[in-house]
Amino acid sequence: MIRASSSPIRAPRAVRPLKRRLPKKTNELPQPNRLPGIFDDIHGSHGRHVCRRHELYVSFQDLGWLDWVIAPQGYSAYYCEGECSFPLDSCMNATNHAILQSLVHLMKPDAVPKACCAPTKLSATSVLYYDSSNNVILRKHRNMVVKACGCH
Repeated sequence: MIRASSSPIRAPRAVRPLKRRLPKKTNELPQPNRLPGIFDDIHGSHGRHVCRRHELYVSFQDLGWLDWVIAPQGYSAYYCEGECSFPLDSCMNATNHAILQSLVHLMKPDAVPKACCAPTKLSATSVLYYDSSNNVILRKHRNMVVKACGCH
């Protein structure tokens, strides 16, 4: 049985345009091999490259590991390299310590080194292999792939 309601029918809500979500702010480099802004040419002072991620493919065959590693044959590990010169831009993922070390380096370059380019974010990779008892093992190894670099 359908019963009519004595309450008035609600008017539909005003149609609002959908708001676009802004991308989540992160400390990761926007592109793996480029830095934005003043570092667009990826060169620091005197033509040196600024701290960034570089390609590195690790081949398990080249390491002589294919007798116990089943898969993968290798993987892209990447590495960090480049200058951490003052001023350290925010996209360089510099720690507060690295910023202060860079300032002190400017005053005493012979006593204090520049900050170092190092991984700031790492991820895991899975490897299928034989253990010492010849059991097949699938294991996720942490901190195997460089995702982002910064100054430390």
